[in-house]
Amino acid sequence: MRSKSVYKKAYNHLLRRLSDPAVSCLQGPEARLAQDLQISRTTLRAVLQELQHARILGEREVLRRPRPADYFPEEETEQRSAQVERAFMEWILRADIRPGNPINVAQLSREFGVSTTVIRQYLQQMRHYGLLAQRPNSTWIFRGITADFAAELSEIRELFELRSARKVATLPTEAPIWAELRAIREDHVALLAVAETRFHDFSVLDETLHRLIYDASENRFVVEFYQIISIIFHYHYQWNKVDEKARNIAAIHQHLDYIDALLSRDVDAIERTCRAHLAAARETMRLSIGDNVPPQSLASGR
Repeated sequence: MRSKSVYKKAYNHLLRRLSDPAVSCLQGPEARLAQDLQISRTTLRAVLQELQHARILGEREVLRRPRPADYFPEEETEQRSAQVERAFMEWILRADIRPGNPINVAQLSREFGVSTTVIRQYLQQMRHYGLLAQRPNSTWIFRGITADFAAELSEIRELFELRSARKVATLPTEAPIWAELRAIREDHVALLAVAETRFHDFSVLDETLHRLIYDASENRFVVEFYQIISIIFHYHYQWNKVDEKARNIAAIHQHLDYIDALLSRDVDAIERTCRAHLAAARETMRLSIGDNVPPQSLASGR
């Protein structure tokens, strides 16, 4: 088995599929199921055995619908690299890190519960994108985002996400993504009902939806690109506090339109709703950079 996180992620995926009232049994040969979940047959058999042990499945028939307590916590389904990525993004937001601020590797190692080697590897990755700089004395500095960088990133994001969203429309009806999209839609509707006071929670749904769409591309380079998307767009989306509640509520409605288009498999509707949402995200980041980053940072990239 590749890792516990892979097993737990696959287990949660199957639970979401089995939560659909239209599903009465788990269909398809092992090879197809393993391919859909991107896991080995050994891992799949372990997942099926645990579902049977929990009396959710018989042989393949559904004995009962999954309950919230059956799911593994989302943080346990992420591999270490994804955990560090999420922790780093949350740290930047929580600590209000600005261009020119130093980054303490030892401090992050203690806070994230990983080795300094893992932290340095992640920082090197961010350095590749121009977000960080390493000084001769081995200290790290957060450089921030330039206006040109943001414009280029937005353009590539639109190309990659449109490609991924079109791919979603071609996936078979038994693919796990359809149950996941329906579950994410329910989460959006639930958040919308309490958005007046919990609008900050939107960032988690935003990341979940877009990551799901990028994963559907089945292209390692597109999926890897999402790492830079998550750190930059979510960072600047939350950094700009002007009209944050109104923006988040509007974005929830955009997401619902986008999800409905994906579920409909209507490629024209998918492209229209995708472009509208990404255009709004691009404008939010443009305003965030213009309002929050000092002019010297924009000019120098520091």
